[in-house]
Amino acid sequence: MGPLSILTIIFIAVVIDLLFGELPTNIHPVVFIGRIIEIFKKLKERYSLINTRIAGAFLTIFLIILLSWIFAFIIWIFKFNNLLMIIISSILLSTTFSIKLLINSADNVKIDINHDIDNARKSVSYLVSRDTSQLSYEKIISAVIETLTENITDSVVSPIFYTFILGVLGGIAYRVVNTLDAMIGYKNPKNINIGWFPAKLDDILNYLPARITGILIIMAAFILRLNWRNSYKIMFRDAKKTPSPNSGYPMAATAGALGIQLIKPGCYTLGDPINNLKSETITETIKLTKISIILFFIVSMFLFLIFIILLANL
Repeated sequence: MGPLSILTIIFIAVVIDLLFGELPTNIHPVVFIGRIIEIFKKLKERYSLINTRIAGAFLTIFLIILLSWIFAFIIWIFKFNNLLMIIISSILLSTTFSIKLLINSADNVKIDINHDIDNARKSVSYLVSRDTSQLSYEKIISAVIETLTENITDSVVSPIFYTFILGVLGGIAYRVVNTLDAMIGYKNPKNINIGWFPAKLDDILNYLPARITGILIIMAAFILRLNWRNSYKIMFRDAKKTPSPNSGYPMAATAGALGIQLIKPGCYTLGDPINNLKSETITETIKLTKISIILFFIVSMFLFLIFIILLANL
Protein backbone atom coordinates (compact mmCIF):
# COMPACT_ATOMS: atom_id res chain seq x y z
CA MET A 1 0.00 0.00 0.00
CA GLY A 2 1.19 3.49 -0.82
CA PRO A 3 1.39 6.39 1.65
CA LEU A 4 -1.84 7.98 0.38
CA SER A 5 -3.69 4.68 0.82
CA ILE A 6 -2.47 4.45 4.42
CA LEU A 7 -3.63 8.01 5.09
CA THR A 8 -7.04 7.22 3.58
CA ILE A 9 -7.35 3.99 5.60
CA ILE A 10 -6.52 5.79 8.86
CA PHE A 11 -9.08 8.51 8.15
CA ILE A 12 -11.85 6.01 7.32
CA ALA A 13 -10.95 3.84 10.34
CA VAL A 14 -11.31 6.84 12.67
CA VAL A 15 -14.70 7.69 11.14
CA ILE A 16 -15.82 4.06 11.58
CA ASP A 17 -14.76 4.05 15.24
CA LEU A 18 -16.44 7.38 16.02
CA LEU A 19 -19.70 6.40 14.30
CA PHE A 20 -20.03 2.73 15.22
CA GLY A 21 -17.55 2.02 18.00
CA GLU A 22 -16.34 -1.55 18.50
CA LEU A 23 -17.09 -4.48 16.18
CA PRO A 24 -19.34 -7.24 17.62
CA THR A 25 -17.36 -9.41 20.06
CA ASN A 26 -17.82 -12.60 18.02
CA ILE A 27 -15.81 -11.12 15.12
CA HIS A 28 -13.51 -8.71 16.97
CA PRO A 29 -9.78 -9.48 16.42
CA VAL A 30 -8.90 -8.49 20.02
CA VAL A 31 -11.43 -11.04 21.31
CA PHE A 32 -9.84 -13.61 18.99
CA ILE A 33 -6.43 -12.77 20.46
CA GLY A 34 -7.89 -13.09 23.95
CA ARG A 35 -9.28 -16.56 23.22
CA ILE A 36 -5.90 -17.80 21.98
CA ILE A 37 -4.27 -16.40 25.11
CA GLU A 38 -6.85 -18.22 27.28
CA ILE A 39 -6.05 -21.51 25.47
CA PHE A 40 -2.35 -20.88 26.07
CA LYS A 41 -3.06 -20.16 29.76
CA LYS A 42 -4.81 -23.52 30.13
CA LEU A 43 -1.83 -25.27 28.54
CA LYS A 44 0.46 -23.34 30.89
CA GLU A 45 -1.45 -24.67 33.89
CA ARG A 46 -1.03 -28.25 32.67
CA TYR A 47 2.60 -27.98 31.55
CA SER A 48 4.81 -25.94 33.86
CA LEU A 49 7.50 -25.73 31.14
CA ILE A 50 5.23 -23.30 29.27
CA ASN A 51 5.55 -20.79 32.12
CA THR A 52 8.83 -19.42 30.82
CA ARG A 53 10.02 -16.23 29.18
CA ILE A 54 10.72 -18.18 25.99
CA ALA A 55 7.10 -19.35 25.91
CA GLY A 56 5.93 -15.76 26.31
CA ALA A 57 8.15 -14.64 23.44
CA PHE A 58 6.89 -17.53 21.29
CA LEU A 59 3.24 -16.65 22.03
CA THR A 60 3.84 -12.99 21.14
CA ILE A 61 5.61 -13.74 17.86
CA PHE A 62 3.11 -16.48 16.96
CA LEU A 63 0.13 -14.14 17.41
CA ILE A 64 1.75 -11.32 15.43
CA ILE A 65 2.53 -13.70 12.53
CA LEU A 66 -0.91 -15.34 12.68
CA LEU A 67 -2.82 -12.03 12.63
CA SER A 68 -0.51 -10.70 9.90
CA TRP A 69 -1.15 -13.75 7.73
CA ILE A 70 -4.91 -13.48 8.24
CA PHE A 71 -4.81 -9.79 7.35
CA ALA A 72 -2.59 -10.42 4.31
CA PHE A 73 -4.95 -13.18 3.12
CA ILE A 74 -8.01 -10.92 3.45
CA ILE A 75 -6.23 -8.15 1.54
CA TRP A 76 -5.11 -10.64 -1.13
CA ILE A 77 -8.76 -11.65 -1.68
CA PHE A 78 -9.69 -8.02 -2.42
CA LYS A 79 -6.48 -6.99 -4.18
CA PHE A 80 -8.25 -6.59 -7.53
CA ASN A 81 -10.68 -4.06 -6.07
CA ASN A 82 -8.76 -1.17 -4.52
CA LEU A 83 -11.86 0.45 -2.98
CA LEU A 84 -12.93 -2.77 -1.22
CA MET A 85 -9.36 -3.37 -0.06
CA ILE A 86 -9.24 0.10 1.53
CA ILE A 87 -12.64 -0.37 3.22
CA ILE A 88 -11.74 -3.81 4.62
CA SER A 89 -8.34 -2.52 5.78
CA SER A 90 -10.06 0.43 7.47
CA ILE A 91 -12.50 -1.84 9.32
CA LEU A 92 -9.62 -4.04 10.52
CA LEU A 93 -7.57 -1.01 11.59
CA SER A 94 -10.52 0.45 13.49
CA THR A 95 -10.33 -2.57 15.83
CA THR A 96 -6.82 -1.59 16.97
CA PHE A 97 -7.91 1.65 18.69
CA SER A 98 -10.91 2.80 20.75
CA ILE A 99 -11.68 6.51 20.76
CA LYS A 100 -15.45 6.24 21.22
CA LEU A 101 -15.29 3.46 23.84
CA LEU A 102 -12.52 5.23 25.77
CA ILE A 103 -14.46 8.48 26.13
CA ASN A 104 -17.87 6.86 26.67
CA SER A 105 -16.50 4.61 29.44
CA ALA A 106 -15.27 7.61 31.42
CA ASP A 107 -18.49 9.51 30.79
CA ASN A 108 -20.57 6.56 32.03
CA VAL A 109 -18.68 6.50 35.34
CA LYS A 110 -19.28 10.24 35.70
CA ILE A 111 -23.02 9.68 35.24
CA ASP A 112 -23.02 6.79 37.73
CA ILE A 113 -21.09 8.64 40.41
CA ASN A 114 -23.65 11.44 40.39
CA HIS A 115 -26.44 8.94 41.14
CA ASP A 116 -25.10 5.84 42.89
CA ILE A 117 -21.54 5.38 44.15
CA ASP A 118 -21.91 1.58 44.18
CA ASN A 119 -22.75 1.60 40.47
CA ALA A 120 -19.77 3.88 39.91
CA ARG A 121 -17.49 1.45 41.74
CA LYS A 122 -18.78 -1.37 39.53
CA SER A 123 -18.37 0.68 36.35
CA VAL A 124 -14.81 1.70 37.17
CA SER A 125 -13.92 -1.93 38.00
CA TYR A 126 -14.15 -2.69 34.27
CA LEU A 127 -11.56 -0.01 33.54
CA VAL A 128 -8.84 -0.61 36.16
CA SER A 129 -7.12 -3.65 37.67
CA ARG A 130 -7.29 -2.46 41.31
CA ASP A 131 -9.99 -3.45 43.82
CA THR A 132 -12.75 -0.83 43.49
CA SER A 133 -15.27 -2.22 46.00
CA GLN A 134 -14.30 0.26 48.74
CA LEU A 135 -13.11 3.23 46.70
CA SER A 136 -14.20 6.65 47.94
CA TYR A 137 -15.82 9.31 45.74
CA GLU A 138 -12.43 10.99 45.13
CA LYS A 139 -10.59 7.71 44.53
CA ILE A 140 -13.14 6.67 41.89
CA ILE A 141 -12.64 9.95 40.05
CA SER A 142 -8.87 9.60 40.31
CA ALA A 143 -9.02 6.04 38.90
CA VAL A 144 -11.17 7.17 35.95
CA ILE A 145 -8.85 10.06 35.10
CA GLU A 146 -5.78 7.82 35.39
CA THR A 147 -7.11 5.12 33.07
CA LEU A 148 -8.60 7.64 30.62
CA THR A 149 -5.36 9.58 30.15
CA GLU A 150 -3.11 6.51 30.18
CA ASN A 151 -5.25 4.97 27.46
CA ILE A 152 -4.83 7.96 25.17
CA THR A 153 -1.47 6.33 24.52
CA ASP A 154 -2.50 2.66 24.52
CA SER A 155 -5.86 2.99 22.77
CA VAL A 156 -5.21 5.80 20.27
CA VAL A 157 -1.73 7.25 19.83
CA SER A 158 0.37 4.06 19.77
CA PRO A 159 -1.68 1.98 17.29
CA ILE A 160 -2.02 4.92 14.88
CA PHE A 161 1.65 5.88 15.38
CA TYR A 162 2.76 2.41 14.24
CA THR A 163 0.23 2.41 11.42
CA PHE A 164 1.80 5.59 10.05
CA ILE A 165 5.24 3.97 10.25
CA LEU A 166 4.53 0.35 9.24
CA GLY A 167 1.08 0.39 7.69
CA VAL A 168 -1.98 -1.48 8.95
CA LEU A 169 0.19 -4.44 9.97
CA GLY A 170 2.04 -2.11 12.34
CA GLY A 171 -1.20 -1.19 14.10
CA ILE A 172 -2.26 -4.84 14.31
CA ALA A 173 1.13 -5.94 15.67
CA TYR A 174 0.97 -3.24 18.35
CA ARG A 175 -2.53 -4.32 19.39
CA VAL A 176 -1.35 -7.93 19.74
CA VAL A 177 1.48 -6.88 22.08
CA ASN A 178 -0.71 -4.50 24.09
CA THR A 179 -3.45 -7.12 24.51
CA LEU A 180 -0.90 -9.67 25.70
CA ASP A 181 0.48 -7.17 28.18
CA ALA A 182 -3.03 -6.45 29.47
CA MET A 183 -3.82 -10.14 29.93
CA ILE A 184 -0.58 -11.72 31.15
CA GLY A 185 1.84 -8.84 31.79
CA TYR A 186 1.53 -9.03 35.57
CA LYS A 187 4.25 -9.55 38.18
CA ASN A 188 2.50 -12.40 39.99
CA PRO A 189 3.61 -16.06 40.25
CA LYS A 190 1.29 -17.14 37.42
CA ASN A 191 2.41 -14.56 34.88
CA ILE A 192 5.80 -13.16 35.88
CA ASN A 193 7.69 -15.39 33.44
CA ILE A 194 5.31 -15.86 30.53
CA GLY A 195 4.26 -12.20 30.64
CA TRP A 196 7.79 -10.81 30.82
CA PHE A 197 8.44 -10.58 27.06
CA PRO A 198 5.15 -8.93 25.98
CA ALA A 199 5.32 -6.55 28.98
CA LYS A 200 8.85 -5.41 28.10
CA LEU A 201 8.00 -5.16 24.40
CA ASP A 202 4.91 -3.11 25.24
CA ASP A 203 7.11 -0.75 27.31
CA ILE A 204 9.47 -0.34 24.36
CA LEU A 205 6.68 0.25 21.83
CA ASN A 206 4.94 2.81 24.07
CA TYR A 207 8.12 4.72 24.95
CA LEU A 208 7.85 7.41 22.25
CA PRO A 209 4.01 7.50 21.98
CA ALA A 210 3.63 8.04 25.75
CA ARG A 211 5.94 11.04 25.70
CA ILE A 212 4.24 12.39 22.58
CA THR A 213 0.91 12.03 24.41
CA GLY A 214 2.25 13.99 27.37
CA ILE A 215 3.31 16.83 25.07
CA LEU A 216 -0.08 16.75 23.31
CA ILE A 217 -1.84 17.10 26.66
CA ILE A 218 0.27 20.16 27.48
CA MET A 219 -0.66 21.65 24.08
CA ALA A 220 -4.34 20.80 24.68
CA ALA A 221 -4.15 22.47 28.11
CA PHE A 222 -2.88 25.63 26.41
CA ILE A 223 -5.77 25.58 23.91
CA LEU A 224 -8.33 25.03 26.68
CA ARG A 225 -6.74 27.80 28.79
CA LEU A 226 -5.82 25.39 31.53
CA ASN A 227 -2.56 25.54 33.46
CA TRP A 228 -0.25 24.30 30.70
CA ARG A 229 2.87 25.53 32.49
CA ASN A 230 2.00 23.44 35.52
CA SER A 231 1.18 20.55 33.20
CA TYR A 232 4.72 20.73 31.82
CA LYS A 233 6.21 21.06 35.31
CA ILE A 234 4.29 18.16 36.86
CA MET A 235 4.91 15.87 33.88
CA PHE A 236 8.67 16.19 34.21
CA ARG A 237 8.52 16.08 38.01
CA ASP A 238 6.19 13.11 38.54
CA ALA A 239 6.09 11.05 35.33
CA LYS A 240 8.74 8.60 36.55
CA LYS A 241 6.94 7.86 39.82
CA THR A 242 4.76 5.16 38.25
CA PRO A 243 5.93 1.51 37.98
CA SER A 244 5.47 1.74 34.22
CA PRO A 245 8.13 3.79 32.39
CA ASN A 246 5.40 5.27 30.18
CA SER A 247 2.00 5.64 31.85
CA GLY A 248 3.11 8.48 34.12
CA TYR A 249 3.61 10.96 31.28
CA PRO A 250 -0.02 11.48 30.20
CA MET A 251 -1.32 11.06 33.77
CA ALA A 252 1.11 13.56 35.30
CA ALA A 253 0.55 16.07 32.48
CA THR A 254 -3.20 15.86 33.10
CA ALA A 255 -2.78 16.22 36.87
CA GLY A 256 -0.73 19.37 36.32
CA ALA A 257 -3.12 20.86 33.78
CA LEU A 258 -6.14 20.41 36.07
CA GLY A 259 -4.31 21.18 39.34
CA ILE A 260 -5.34 17.86 40.87
CA GLN A 261 -3.66 14.97 42.64
CA LEU A 262 -4.00 11.43 41.26
CA ILE A 263 -3.35 8.67 43.77
CA LYS A 264 -3.11 4.91 43.39
CA PRO A 265 -2.71 3.81 47.03
CA GLY A 266 0.61 2.14 47.73
CA CYS A 267 1.79 2.76 44.18
CA TYR A 268 2.12 6.43 43.19
CA THR A 269 0.98 10.01 43.80
CA LEU A 270 0.97 12.44 40.89
CA GLY A 271 0.39 16.19 40.98
CA ASP A 272 -0.57 18.60 43.75
CA PRO A 273 -4.05 18.89 45.38
CA ILE A 274 -4.71 22.45 44.25
CA ASN A 275 -8.28 21.63 43.18
CA ASN A 276 -10.68 19.05 44.59
CA LEU A 277 -11.63 15.97 42.62
CA LYS A 278 -15.29 16.07 41.59
CA SER A 279 -17.44 14.65 38.80
CA GLU A 280 -16.90 17.81 36.73
CA THR A 281 -13.17 17.00 36.76
CA ILE A 282 -13.96 13.94 34.64
CA THR A 283 -15.74 16.23 32.17
CA GLU A 284 -12.66 18.48 32.02
CA THR A 285 -10.44 15.44 31.49
CA ILE A 286 -12.66 14.23 28.63
CA LYS A 287 -12.32 17.67 26.96
CA LEU A 288 -8.55 17.50 27.44
CA THR A 289 -8.53 13.98 25.98
CA LYS A 290 -10.57 14.96 22.92
CA ILE A 291 -8.37 17.96 22.11
CA SER A 292 -5.20 15.88 22.62
CA ILE A 293 -6.49 13.23 20.18
CA ILE A 294 -7.53 15.85 17.62
CA LEU A 295 -4.09 17.47 17.89
CA PHE A 296 -2.44 14.09 17.41
CA PHE A 297 -4.29 13.45 14.16
CA ILE A 298 -3.74 16.98 12.84
CA VAL A 299 -0.01 17.00 13.59
CA SER A 300 0.67 13.41 12.52
CA MET A 301 -1.26 13.73 9.26
CA PHE A 302 0.48 17.04 8.50
CA LEU A 303 3.90 15.45 9.05
CA PHE A 304 2.88 12.41 7.02
CA LEU A 305 1.78 14.61 4.11
CA ILE A 306 5.14 16.41 4.24
CA PHE A 307 6.81 12.99 4.10
CA ILE A 308 4.71 12.03 1.05
CA ILE A 309 5.64 15.30 -0.73
CA LEU A 310 9.34 14.84 0.02
CA LEU A 311 9.15 11.23 -1.14
CA ALA A 312 7.48 12.29 -4.39
CA ASN A 313 10.23 14.84 -5.09
CA LEU A 314 13.10 12.38 -4.66
